[in-house]
Amino acid sequence: MFFQHVYDKTLAQASYVIGCQKAGVAAVIDPRRDVDVYLEIAKANKLTITHIFETHIHADFLSGSRELAALTGANIYLSDEGGPDWQYAFPHIGLKDGDEVMVGNLKIKVLHTPGHTPEHISFLLTDTPASPEPVMIFTGDFVFVGDVGRPDLLEKAAGQSGTQRVGAEQMYESLKKFAELPDYVQVWPGHGAGSACGKALGAVPSSTVGYEKIRNWAFRMLNDKEAFIDYLLSDQPEPPRYFATMKKLNKVERKLVTEVPKYKKLSDQEFLTAFKSGTPLVDTRPKNEFANGFIPGSINIQNNNALATWAGWYLDYEKPFMLLASEEHLEDIARKLMRIGLDNVLGYISSTEAYTSSGGQLKKVEFVDKEQVKKMLGNGVEIVDLRGASEYKSGHIKNAKHVFVGTLPQNLNLIPKDKTVVIHCQGGDRASIGYSILAGAGFTNVKNYSPGINEWVSSGEELVNE
Repeated sequence: MFFQHVYDKTLAQASYVIGCQKAGVAAVIDPRRDVDVYLEIAKANKLTITHIFETHIHADFLSGSRELAALTGANIYLSDEGGPDWQYAFPHIGLKDGDEVMVGNLKIKVLHTPGHTPEHISFLLTDTPASPEPVMIFTGDFVFVGDVGRPDLLEKAAGQSGTQRVGAEQMYESLKKFAELPDYVQVWPGHGAGSACGKALGAVPSSTVGYEKIRNWAFRMLNDKEAFIDYLLSDQPEPPRYFATMKKLNKVERKLVTEVPKYKKLSDQEFLTAFKSGTPLVDTRPKNEFANGFIPGSINIQNNNALATWAGWYLDYEKPFMLLASEEHLEDIARKLMRIGLDNVLGYISSTEAYTSSGGQLKKVEFVDKEQVKKMLGNGVEIVDLRGASEYKSGHIKNAKHVFVGTLPQNLNLIPKDKTVVIHCQGGDRASIGYSILAGAGFTNVKNYSPGINEWVSSGEELVNE
């Protein structure tokens, strides 16, 4: 048996290649959209990809199943559970609870595990030449290391009212069935720490059924259904705005992208014309470079592991956008953006020169330090905490107002223009995004306390949680 765990740290997303070396065939589970990684693995190990499996209709990334099928001719195996509203609208082989699929000598048994979504399935793997007993379960967004999938996304991200309570009840029942599996079965989930698909995901890539029954909070609460549901639905992180789009695109026919896009370098005139007409500009430079001189109206989303997530919060899938990025980082950026289907890139510029050479004036971020913030407290200055709701709840600077940075463009009315405003987050990245949004909206009274809560706490300053 061949096995390889493929992990995308930018979305904390796991996919898997399993293969029968005797038969020379392989399957991929929950592939990401830039599928060359699977082709390379298969080629290096003399395997042919013949099967593609998905655990559910994903919300946090655009599945590469169809791209991979187009390049390999492999069959796509998808859930036919969940009822008529949860059927995939493109050709596939449907799977129901209890179905079995052979990949060479490897047996894949389908388990319907609703809760995160109604159609969710997991795959129980048996290496039949080695043992008649199962060895692994691929749980997708059902069971994570230390956590379980959130059932509130359909309601919060996709607007399907009344679904989170039903999902929580389904999760409770699915977990009871999972707990009946042999303790030695390895658990390989669809996400790790950093994913918005749960609130307490572990950083360890895999686990076992027995370990999760001992250490995972969810299994310790199976003796009290209402307490389990209340805890599961509380304090979940804000679902990125793009999740609703992923739910749609992963279910219906769409344009396939079978290679990593190569972005066009825009001429000065092309850039200026587009920018003046309102085409968004995403400045992917590090926040310190952005702070030293940025194009007014651009948004600073740094090229780090969170690039795709924040781009998904702010960019409109129906409208083109531009990038400010160094050429050496373009392929990396293209991969990150294609993984969530942000394909509508007009082109890029590699510096601010196109703007300044036409007479434009760059702006600089105005910073304040901790001592300045302390002096401002209670003196008519508005402190705005841009972190997530659960972070704010767990402890914040006294009298700070909470406005989550992901929804800042929709809540500009909460930011006063008649007084000094100090924004901060945990360590500065989100504050840089927030500063760029506010500057682009015409705010001139904003200061950035970039070290944020990290410095505030480390230096012994007080946090409150009223």
